[in-house]
Amino acid sequence: MARKYFGTDGIRGKIGRYPMTPDFVLKLGWAAGKVLAATGHPLVLIGKDTRISGYMLESALQAGLVAAGVNIRLLGPMPTPAVAYLTRAFRASAGIVISASHNPYDDNGLKFFSGDGTKLPDAVEEEIESWLEKDFKTVSSENLGKVEYVKDATGRYIEFCKRALPNDVSLKGLRIVVDCANGATYHVAPDVLRELGAEVIAIGNAPDGLNINDNCGATHVDSLCEAVSRYRADVGIALDGDGDRLIMVDQKGQVVDGDEVLAIIAHYRHWEGSLHGGVVGTLMSNLGLEKCIQSLDVPFYRAKVGDRYVLEQMNQHGCILGGESSGHIIVRDHITTGDGIIAALQVLKAMRTSGRSLNDLKSVMTKYPQTLINVPTRQKINLDEVAGIQDVVRQVEQQLGNRGRVLLRASGTEPLIRVMVEGEDMAETAQLAEDIASAVRAAA
Repeated sequence: MARKYFGTDGIRGKIGRYPMTPDFVLKLGWAAGKVLAATGHPLVLIGKDTRISGYMLESALQAGLVAAGVNIRLLGPMPTPAVAYLTRAFRASAGIVISASHNPYDDNGLKFFSGDGTKLPDAVEEEIESWLEKDFKTVSSENLGKVEYVKDATGRYIEFCKRALPNDVSLKGLRIVVDCANGATYHVAPDVLRELGAEVIAIGNAPDGLNINDNCGATHVDSLCEAVSRYRADVGIALDGDGDRLIMVDQKGQVVDGDEVLAIIAHYRHWEGSLHGGVVGTLMSNLGLEKCIQSLDVPFYRAKVGDRYVLEQMNQHGCILGGESSGHIIVRDHITTGDGIIAALQVLKAMRTSGRSLNDLKSVMTKYPQTLINVPTRQKINLDEVAGIQDVVRQVEQQLGNRGRVLLRASGTEPLIRVMVEGEDMAETAQLAEDIASAVRAAA
């Protein structure tokens, strides 16, 4: 059954526009509660980021769940991976995060986790959607759910994060700038790093409900680059609004993206002897990452774009490490979802154990120049059936050989065809991408 509301990362939209309205979220909470009620008298954890709309959606969501007979524990502002962890720690039936991740403040959304801290299976999301079509009925008064606040949620997650670093590894002597994106990690990330011994300079740590991801965090790293240079820091850490993305900055003020972070962790874990089952990237992962992983004589797998698909491939191949260029990094033997703090600690552990700088560590991977062109379309195009497009693609692939890569894919959210070409030479890469884009425009 095609899902009407759930996408690859829950349900998301503009506040005040359907489905991000209080009445829909009320009904959604009730529908989710009815599905969960099949397990008995379920318990659901709810966390949120720092958007001003979180208060409104939280109230509507908990009302719907309570009306279905579900008990709730409210976590307050909490990173998405913290909710995944705490859902397992509390033996809860599910966890829900009210967040639109790296989007601006006037967006919001809901992400659901199963009791084992992973994204809900498609079948469960489909069942919730089927309940949305039914009439809203409140359970009897004696069966209504109850709501409690979890007072020590922040401390629990801080201690969980700290356990990712062995007791004999300290961050003492490191000066770290951490950009919390004015989001859900503002009260967590700086404390984790300080308690592990680092000197911490926090920016983007003063949320006001409207400034989340606003020229800060993992999607806007210019301010972090400047701060690392100004404070002469050893490393910069940029998280996004809900804390599941990580982008880093080295001591020279140069950006270290998700592919490079993944390469650093993979190399360290391989040296340590704890890299199992290969590494999972996505269709958009840089060719340099693939070659870097293969140089370790370790398999590299490509999943569809989206962390749920990365995790599916990781489970299928028994991998403990996977991620995306955008900075979603999953370290499976620590946590079940992308976690910016956990991923950063893996890199910091490699720095401390090896005695090497982040700039030196990232040299394990040589990034290939990549050109991406978005071609607007008026109609849906089956790329495999347009001979003119396929002819040009074959010519480009023949010219590149094993020196590069071509990717064509339709956007899942916009009327666009994404044309991506990677190669060793930037000028050649740009020209070949334009050749393919021209063929797509002719067919569009």
